[in-house]
Amino acid sequence: MQRTIKLLKEKNTYLERFYEINESELSNFANRNFDGLEGFYQTRDSLLELIRDIDGLIDVENRGPNDHLEPSQATKTEIELLLKEKTQWVKAILAQDLHILSSVEKEKSSIITELRATKRAKKVVGAYHSGAQQVQLDEEA
Repeated sequence: MQRTIKLLKEKNTYLERFYEINESELSNFANRNFDGLEGFYQTRDSLLELIRDIDGLIDVENRGPNDHLEPSQATKTEIELLLKEKTQWVKAILAQDLHILSSVEKEKSSIITELRATKRAKKVVGAYHSGAQQVQLDEEA
């Protein structure tokens, strides 16, 4: 059970790191700075992979032979607290992800609007051709 507790603590540490990375990037998004978006998603994917690996280790640990059949009340309490902490991190991260998706969608909409305005402006400029025509002389004449 002590190994499970250690793994749960490690998982919560990675969830906290995930949260911190989201917070940092959300402040960049608030300033309309999306330059680090690719690296941001790569870092998140790496952390998620580590968390999946820890979950796999926890599963293996819980399927293996136990040192003793019934864990102590203190161990049960510690595990419950770690699971509650995990749930809090997950809820906070999900709320952040909604903000991240919203920020990315707003920026995407803004870019699409700008592209449409640019396209219309080019069309208008093209319609107001100056009218000056170039005359080509026939050199044979």
